[in-house]
Amino acid sequence: MYTLRSSAYGIRRRENGASMTRQPAIEANGLKKAYGAVTVLAGIDLSVARGSVFALLGPNGAGKTTTVRILSTLTPPDAGDARVAGYDVVRDRPRVRRAISLTGQYAAVDEMQTGEENLCMMGRLAGLGRAGARGRARELLERFGLTDAARRTAGTYSGGMRRRFDLAAGLVGRPEVIFLDEPTTGLDPRSRQAMWDVVRGLAHDGVTVFLTTQYLEEADQLADRVAVVDGGRVVAEGTSGELKRQVAGERLDLVLTDAAAFAETARRLGGRLVHSDADRLTLGVATDGDAARVRALLDEIDPDRRAVRRFAVRGATLDDVFLALTSHQEAAQKETADV
Repeated sequence: MYTLRSSAYGIRRRENGASMTRQPAIEANGLKKAYGAVTVLAGIDLSVARGSVFALLGPNGAGKTTTVRILSTLTPPDAGDARVAGYDVVRDRPRVRRAISLTGQYAAVDEMQTGEENLCMMGRLAGLGRAGARGRARELLERFGLTDAARRTAGTYSGGMRRRFDLAAGLVGRPEVIFLDEPTTGLDPRSRQAMWDVVRGLAHDGVTVFLTTQYLEEADQLADRVAVVDGGRVVAEGTSGELKRQVAGERLDLVLTDAAAFAETARRLGGRLVHSDADRLTLGVATDGDAARVRALLDEIDPDRRAVRRFAVRGATLDDVFLALTSHQEAAQKETADV
C-alpha cells in the first residue's frame, strides 16, 4: 500500500505577475481550427477557475484533443484567442509552457533509467542544480508513494505506478496548470481510485487541472465544472448537478421482454431516448419523476402491458447528459454518411 500526502506537492505560489490575479487559469474565446475542408473547432469558449478541476467531455472527433493542443501551445488556432496562467497561447508561448504540464496516458520517460534518474534529469532540464534536482526527485517519489521503486527502471513499473510516476514527472517544474489526457485509461478500479486521490490533492494545493476523460463517472467524481463539446462547439457547461438537471431530473429505465418489444418501444420513444442497449434489452427515457406522468408514459409505450418486463425510476447520470447532448450530432453524421 502507498499513501499520497495531502498539501505536499510543492506547488509554486508566485507573489507577482499574472498568476496572482483573479483572472481565470484558462480562458478561451471563439477558438476555431480547420484542417483542409474539415472544421474541428467551430468557436470554443471556455473559462476555468484557478485551483479547480475542469473536465472536457465529448465523443471521438468532437475537438477535445485539438482544444488541449491549442491551450498547451502545440497547435495555433485559426481564429479566436486563449490565455493560460494569464499568458496568451500564441504571443506568450514560452511563458505558457513554463506555467503548464501536459501529461498524456504515458509521459516521455526513459524506460531504461530508474525513476529517480528520470526525475533528476527532468529537474536539470527545468533549470535546477544537481542537488536541487535530486531533492525534488526524492520529494516527488515520496509524495506519490514511489520511494521503494526509486531505483527500479521505469519500464518495470505497473500501470498504476506508471501513471503516478508520469504525474510526478509533470510536477517537477511546479506547474500552475496541468493538462491530463485520460489519466486512468486501462487502470484497474483500485489504481483508478488512487489516481483520483492524486487529482484531488493537486487541486487542493492550488494546481488547476484540465481533464479529458472517457469515463463519465470520473468527471462526475472529480470535476468542479464540466463542459461537453460536440461538433467543435461547447454544447453545455456547468457543474455535474446543473447538467443533470438541464437534461432531466429523473430517468425511467425499462427492461423489455424480447427483441421485437425492444425495437417497437425504441421506435415509439424516438428522440426522447437517453439510453439504449439492445443486447440487454434496456431503454431509458427522461422524465420529471411525477408518478402520474410516469404512468401515462408507460401507457403510451406499452398499452397492452406485454412489452415491458420491469421498470424503475432513478436520478439522471452524467451518461444521460452526454448521450442527450451529443446524440443529435451523431445522428446528423450518420444521415450524412447514408446519403
